[in-house]
Amino acid sequence: MQAATSAALAQTRDLDLVIRHVLAGLGHGIHAGRERGAGVEFSEYRAYAPGDEWRRVDWKLLARADRYFVREAERDSHVAVWLVLDATASMAEPSREINGVDKLWFARTVLACVAAIAQRQGDAFGLLICTDGRIDFTPASRGPRQLQRVLAAMNKVTPQGVLPAADILRSSLHFARAPSVIFTASDFLDWPSPLSEALLRLRNMRHDVRLLTLRTQAEVDASFKSGTGYRDPERMDGLHRIGNADRAHYKQQSRAHFDSVAASCRQHNIVHHEACIEQPLGSVLRSWLQLAGARAK
Repeated sequence: MQAATSAALAQTRDLDLVIRHVLAGLGHGIHAGRERGAGVEFSEYRAYAPGDEWRRVDWKLLARADRYFVREAERDSHVAVWLVLDATASMAEPSREINGVDKLWFARTVLACVAAIAQRQGDAFGLLICTDGRIDFTPASRGPRQLQRVLAAMNKVTPQGVLPAADILRSSLHFARAPSVIFTASDFLDWPSPLSEALLRLRNMRHDVRLLTLRTQAEVDASFKSGTGYRDPERMDGLHRIGNADRAHYKQQSRAHFDSVAASCRQHNIVHHEACIEQPLGSVLRSWLQLAGARAK
C-alpha cells in the first residue's frame, strides 16, 4: 500500500494535491514561539487572495467597500523560513522499489509541504535551489501567491550538474540577515562540501538549521544488482561495478560517511534526520519536525 501510494503521488504534477494528501492530519507547526490572540496586533488590510482563510476577512469593511479585505497581523515572531533544495545530478537517483520516485521528487515534495505549513502559519518563506553550479533564488514573502511561486519553481527544476562553488554560496547568504529557520533536503553525498560549509556558517550566525539526508533503500542495503555498472553523474569518472564481494566494503564506507555527517550536525547543534525515499512522506516530515520541536523544549 505504501509503495502504491507513493508511486501514485509521484505521477501527479499537481504539488497542491500532493501537499493536501501528505499534510492531512499532520497538525505540526514549523517553529515554537509563535503567538496568537492578545500577542498579535492588527497591522494593515490587504486585498483578499484565493487561499486566504475566511475567518480573517473583515466583514464590516466588506459592507462599506463592497470588496473583500483581509486583516494582516504584526506578529511578535518575525522568523523567516528558507527552503534549500539540492537539485544536482545525484538527486536523480531512483528508488529500485517504487516506480517514479527519486531523491529529487522526495526532497521537493517534503520542502513543498514545509512551504505550505509556513504559509498557513503566516510566516515569510523563500527558496534556494542548488543546481548545475548555480543558485536559483526566490525571495521570501508571505501568502498563497508566494506558495504558488515557490511550488512553480520547485516543479520545473530538473536534477543536473554539481553544487555551486563556495564563493557563490557565500555571496548568497545575504538572505539570512534576519532570524531564519533553514530547511535543507539533500543526499549529502559530498560532505564536507560548499553546501555543508554554507550551512555551518549559517548555524554559526545563530540561525536554526535543519537538514534532511535522503538515501535510497538500495544505497542503505547495497542491494544493487550484482555486476550492474554505475557512473557517478556528477563526476563521470568511469563505470563502477559492485559485485557480491564489494557489498560489505560499500556498506561500511557509506555508513562511515553518513555517521560523520550526523556527528558534524550534533557538534554544531543542527537538527538532522536521515530517511529513505521509500518511507512514507508524511512520517518522514513528522519525524523531521518533531526532532526540531524536541530541541526547542
